Amino acid sequence: MDRPHADEVKMSADAFYRLVLDRQSDRAFDTERPVGRDVLDRILEAARMAPSACNGQPWKMVVVDDATLAFKVGQAVSGMGMNKFAVTAPVHILIVEERGSWVSRLGGRIKDKYFPLMDIGILASYITLAAESEGLGSCMLGWFDEEAVKRLAGIPHRKRLLLDVAVGYPLKAVKRPKKRKDRSETVSYNRY
Repeated sequence: MDRPHADEVKMSADAFYRLVLDRQSDRAFDTERPVGRDVLDRILEAARMAPSACNGQPWKMVVVDDATLAFKVGQAVSGMGMNKFAVTAPVHILIVEERGSWVSRLGGRIKDKYFPLMDIGILASYITLAAESEGLGSCMLGWFDEEAVKRLAGIPHRKRLLLDVAVGYPLKAVKRPKKRKDRSETVSYNRY
């Protein structure tokens, strides 16, 4: 296979950086516009390509796209005054922690790191960026009634449900300006 021309690489990099700048946490979805399975399949395939420690892939994605069930999951996610918008999401991608490979588990013990949490964070980032590339909005949700959502989605009681990525067509087309700490607060080279 031929290597891409420098102009093609630049154009591709520009598209990626635009995607990163445009992606935001959307909290209002078009309830009249379902997300097609073909679109979801592309997003999920991109997510499957996410890297993980020792390629352990310690996750299972449970996609809730049935309108009635998505509404019920949204209700379970919007408890205690949090995430009230979740009932408008036509899709919930529930990320369940699974057992990683024995190599990543061993490495985690030796280095005192819990790789599945890192890996699932990367997976969720891939989901949200892929959703953005499809013209969809998304929001990662970690505050929810875990047991209620697990019951609704048939997730075994002993499993940990770590994230819900709400996905749908956003009601607002306007992108908010990003508010981030100054680079000098978050980046240094060669020394802390």
